[in-house]
Amino acid sequence: MKSRDTLVRLKRFQVEEKRRRLTQIEMMIAEFNRMAGELDREIAVEEQKSGVRDLAHFAYSTYARAARARRDNLLHSSEELKGQLDEARAQFEQANDELAKAQVLEGRDKAPVLNDLSRDVMDMAVFRGARA
Repeated sequence: MKSRDTLVRLKRFQVEEKRRRLTQIEMMIAEFNRMAGELDREIAVEEQKSGVRDLAHFAYSTYARAARARRDNLLHSSEELKGQLDEARAQFEQANDELAKAQVLEGRDKAPVLNDLSRDVMDMAVFRGARA
């Protein structure tokens, strides 16, 4: 019974670890998208200041060009993280299923003990009733 208890604790830990990883990836995606949005605004402001919107133009702002590259890298990283997010979700669901199975097994192990205890309590109550 003690090994089942340890197994359930281990599975709970694994589920929490998968949940943390899932949350971290979601936060990173949100942060990358936020930063890309800020860079979009900065690019628009820079293009408006310089009056040149054509990337191929020789007078295109070097800051806007660098900001575009940074934004594109962030969006690319965000897309890669979405793949990792799908994988992390699958691992989380699998860990959750394993935890549920371990809890069912633990419940089966404890059920006979609880039935024996409740039977003993009932026998004691009957015995006390007969003595009185």
